[in-house]
Amino acid sequence: MTPTYPAPTSVPGDLWGKRQRDPLLRAVAGVATAYMRSLRFLYRTDITPPVSDGCRRMLVRERRVVAPDENVVSLTLAAPDGGELDRWRPGAHLDLELPSGRRRQYSLCGDPADSRAYTIAVRRIPDGGGGSLEVHDILHPGTSVKVRGPYNAFPLALPGHGSTADGLHFVAGGIGITPILPMVRLAHRLDLDWSMVYTGRNRESLPFLDQLEEFGDRVTVRTDDDGGMPTAAELLRAVTDTSAVYCCGPIPMIEAIDDALPSRVEFHYERFSPPPIIDGRPFEAELARTGEVVEVPADRTALDAISEVRPGLAFSCRQGFCGTCAVGVEHEGRTSGQMLLCVERTQGERVVLDI
Repeated sequence: MTPTYPAPTSVPGDLWGKRQRDPLLRAVAGVATAYMRSLRFLYRTDITPPVSDGCRRMLVRERRVVAPDENVVSLTLAAPDGGELDRWRPGAHLDLELPSGRRRQYSLCGDPADSRAYTIAVRRIPDGGGGSLEVHDILHPGTSVKVRGPYNAFPLALPGHGSTADGLHFVAGGIGITPILPMVRLAHRLDLDWSMVYTGRNRESLPFLDQLEEFGDRVTVRTDDDGGMPTAAELLRAVTDTSAVYCCGPIPMIEAIDDALPSRVEFHYERFSPPPIIDGRPFEAELARTGEVVEVPADRTALDAISEVRPGLAFSCRQGFCGTCAVGVEHEGRTSGQMLLCVERTQGERVVLDI
């Protein structure tokens, strides 16, 4: 099988955030960690705690509507006994296993100093994969949900401590504010040189506007209904050659920024939608357990096509990172490898899957 686009087994540098691997990253990791630990006066405990890979059951402690259009809710999650949770740094996310069995990733948007709660925010997407509808309609205060993490594939490197930049510029598109918000709070606490542009369809669709007011003119809100869609130049107006840019939003916005930035400027990003299929070929996927044959069109993933007949298929990131959708590939009745349904495909031949 040949992937239409890279199907990594680990997080590549350009998938979640950086144009090219920073050769100094490993060398400065120890220095950065020591520096962050020196900031304990800002936090009740260590800012760089160990990360848990296990699954735990948590309770929804609070649910709040956080956008004027009422289509974004924030959920505060806590341990059933109210105990301490694994700590996290800005840019981290959780994996939620919803009551239906769906797995979804949501960025942490609360305060890392709060060691007894995790906060996420989710936009309701009526024509999406059903995860957001389940969050909105089922996860009310008192409901339990399985949680994995926190994980961090979009870390913030501070100027002089993991980054050669002398200033930070943040760009958030709509619900992309969720990983950016803790970054902005930390930059503000440390009195760093930073700026931000927050963009979306209109102000009614933008969550957490009230929380951004305290930052004054450091934050520019730019909406499509007030001047049309912003250009890359507008989004990057405050950027200099020595800035580091952090962006979370739709793929077209990320691509426009990437094209506009000089290669010497650090660019870190996280996207919240799957990458496009490029030069895909149609193929057939045979489901070994039933003998059903599913046609996978050239412009759709195997995950999308198979989910129509197997709606309970597990998936999460849709970008080849988490491995949740990996299934066995059968050859002559034996499993001979795995296929990531969200990104891998064949060059037109039939594949037999252990489904």
